Amino acid sequence: MPPIRRQDRQSTEHLTLEERQAAVIADADVLVVGGGPAGIGAAIGAAEAGARVVLAERHGYFGGCATAALVMPLMSYHTQYPSPRLAGAETLFPTDHGRSGGPVIGGVLRRFVDRLVKRGGALSPSEATGYVVPFDPEVFKTVALELLDEAGVEYLLHSFASGVLGNSNVEGAAFEGKSGPVAVTARVTVDCTGDADLAASAGARYVIGRERDGAAGPMSLMFRMVGFDRDRFMAYVRAHPEEWFGVHGLVELVREATLRGDLELHREDILMFGTPNEGEVLINSTRVIGVFGTDVRDLTAAEVEGRRQMTMIATFLRKYVPGFQDAYVVQSGSVIGVRGTRRISGGYTLSTEDVLEARKHDDVIARGSYPLDIHNPAGPGTLMRRLPPGEAYDIPLRCLLPSGVDNLCVAGKCISATYEAHSSLRAAPICFATGQAAGVCASLAAQRHTSPNDLDATDVQHELVRQGADLRGVV
Repeated sequence: MPPIRRQDRQSTEHLTLEERQAAVIADADVLVVGGGPAGIGAAIGAAEAGARVVLAERHGYFGGCATAALVMPLMSYHTQYPSPRLAGAETLFPTDHGRSGGPVIGGVLRRFVDRLVKRGGALSPSEATGYVVPFDPEVFKTVALELLDEAGVEYLLHSFASGVLGNSNVEGAAFEGKSGPVAVTARVTVDCTGDADLAASAGARYVIGRERDGAAGPMSLMFRMVGFDRDRFMAYVRAHPEEWFGVHGLVELVREATLRGDLELHREDILMFGTPNEGEVLINSTRVIGVFGTDVRDLTAAEVEGRRQMTMIATFLRKYVPGFQDAYVVQSGSVIGVRGTRRISGGYTLSTEDVLEARKHDDVIARGSYPLDIHNPAGPGTLMRRLPPGEAYDIPLRCLLPSGVDNLCVAGKCISATYEAHSSLRAAPICFATGQAAGVCASLAAQRHTSPNDLDATDVQHELVRQGADLRGVV
């Protein structure tokens, strides 16, 4: 039977569920919900600022999209980046010339990357990697546990957040799991779900998708292939430089395969990245359109379509692309990658101009340099728009504080931003940074028995700088 699609059944029938009791299993100063890059940053930031922290995650491991959905590598958080026209895929072999600059994010992200590299689970960002960080998702999971343990964070796995406690005056969250409903109470909660699930549950205002029509960015199922002959593939790339633009390539082969009926994709090229492991490559080329990440029926259909496309792409690569003849899929994302759903309406909405003009803000709590990276929600086409060379933009604290809700901070890809600005700040390194800032804000508010909305941004900035964050010297 095919999956139930959202458009197939717009049910008007509702049932009233029986009320249940939830056991309160912890009381924290700060509760962080969602253990991806934003949640890891938030939990460590809050703990290092002096709070008792509980971090809850729905999977059995940390990393969020980076590990569950294989959204890798960590994209560039440097103001240097390679020339747009390359001889081939940035992370598969060295680029030509990078532009001057350096990293614009420190703090938890820097420590995380350093530990990944030390464990042999990542390559340091450099001109040779295109200033991205190729990493091994299994080492990522281990490093996350190590850093959380060292910070003294308590955590809870296999726990899906089903709503907030206390409505608009948030007092924690309820979770569903194998032991039935449980609850964690907290003075301040940080929503790092990626979808603003808790903020929405608390009644916060939010938007979904593109402002003019509500269209959501496409989803992608990532997968890793091994048995990849890098030398043979690179020889083909060097012989056909016209096929490549950055990490996007095989344009002519994709066109020919589409005409033959071997490929049926909603994109025009193959996007691939190297990893720290020899003979391995990550493929990011499935594109599922017309689906929303907040609807289980759409998610079901997207998972099915993503795997159909994965099989088709792997078959195409093995049949037509030199270097892939002996390659095979060793792992796919355990969940499909969702680029974006809800974005809160906060005290400030980050705009396209904020990003492309590298605007500065007095209440800066994180910085970003990743370009706008907009995937066409209707089919082929990917728009990349870079910042001025050597520049980075500021993310204000106000973007992390949802309007109409108290005792709640939000971090990661669902902060207050326009559809286009979101396409930059959703990158994992920036999520680490906004997470750390939200955690610090929550920690200070909890310990001072005040609202995050009433904190002086300067206090948050001072603590972030003490923790090694890069705020361009504002404090």
